[in-house]
Parts: sequence; structure tokens; C-alpha cells
Amino acid sequence: MILCSKLMPQGRGLARVLVQRASTIALDWDVRQKSRFDATDSQGRALGVFLPRGTVVRGGDVLVAEDGSLIRVEAAPQAVLRITACTEHGSPFDLTRAAYHLGNRHVPIELQPDHLKIEPDHVLADMLRAMHMTVVEVSEPFEPESGAYGDHGGHAGHAHGHNHDHGHSHAHAGHEHAANTTQHVHGPDCQHEHAAPAATPVAGKRIAAIPISSAPAEPHVHGPGCNHEH
Repeated sequence: MILCSKLMPQGRGLARVLVQRASTIALDWDVRQKSRFDATDSQGRALGVFLPRGTVVRGGDVLVAEDGSLIRVEAAPQAVLRITACTEHGSPFDLTRAAYHLGNRHVPIELQPDHLKIEPDHVLADMLRAMHMTVVEVSEPFEPESGAYGDHGGHAGHAHGHNHDHGHSHAHAGHEHAANTTQHVHGPDCQHEHAAPAATPVAGKRIAAIPISSAPAEPHVHGPGCNHEH
């Protein structure tokens, strides 16, 4: 048995020709949501897949064997319920409503623009038909949503490669804006201390700034010895 303990989501980082030449294994959803399982590839080799716990294998992922060979995973067709809106009595919004009610029951769902897929369940099928949905059983690959936080290859867990702040540099949690303040106007009665003005440069000369006392002048007191004419 050949051990496979490395997974490359959707074969990213590999040359396309290498992925195309790789052997394949077809697995249904029940097996692919497990992190440890045995399988036989298209070359007849027995594989022992041993991945980190919680790993979900998606169709298109590539396993790397201990001998360096590559194995491309394919989502095998399986029995699923295909759910569509009734073309005669319904509307496309009915599909959204059906997805909501299925999500409330924590059912794995594959979301497509024009249909939903779930694993066979006659109780859910009856509920959906009571909502005037069209429900048929088909054999197709099943790739349910991985949830808001997702796995490496789920429809909801893929990386966009760009941020969603659209160039905003401020935080959305709480906008803190400085309040507009009225400009203070200095006048003769403002009672502020003002620094001496800087010297004005003159070509070829250096002029020192004239110090200006910031303290107010003491009032003149008239008395017998002031020498003023009264």
C-alpha cells in the first residue's frame, strides 16, 4: 500500500500537464469528507490516504504519494436529490426559500444558480414538494457547501486574492472623526504669550531677531519724586 499524506487543493502550484498525466481515484462525498481512507487508483495501486483531521477532499484536488507520484481526485456520481423551482406555479425565489429551510436543518447542500442538491431523504423530499418544489432523484457528483469558514476547496471557502475594503483606510467598526474646532483669533486682549517673530533674511546680511517682552509693562505711579509736571 502506498501512503498519501499530502493534498494539493485543485492541483494549485502544479503544471497542468502533470495533473493531466496523474492517475485518478473516483470517490463519493461520504468518503471525501473523511481524512483517512483506503482507495485504489486508476493504475490499480492500493492507496492509504492519511490527511490532517478535518480535511475535506474535493473533486479536482491532487494527492501526493510517498513515492512522489500524483493522484487526481474525481467526485464520483452518486444518488442525490435535484431540487428546482416549479416552472408553472413557482418563481426563482422559491429556490432561495428552499435553501433557507434546508439550511435550518443543517443539511449538506450543493448550491447552483438554477438548482440545489442534497443527499436522498424522503422526509425532506416531501417537505420540498409541499413547498411546490420539483424534486427528482439523479446520479451526479455531489459537492456541498463548506460553510461560511469553509475548507480549502469548498465553494464558500475559496480565496479571492484581494481584500474587500475597496481602498478604505479607516476601520469600519467605529468611525472616529475629529470635531471641527473654531480657529482662535489672536488680538490685543487675548492675554496669550507670543513668541518673538523670526528674523527676516536680507541678502548679504544677517539680522538678529529683536526680543519682545511677553510680560505686560508695569503701570507708572505718580509721586513726589516723579519729576512730572502736575
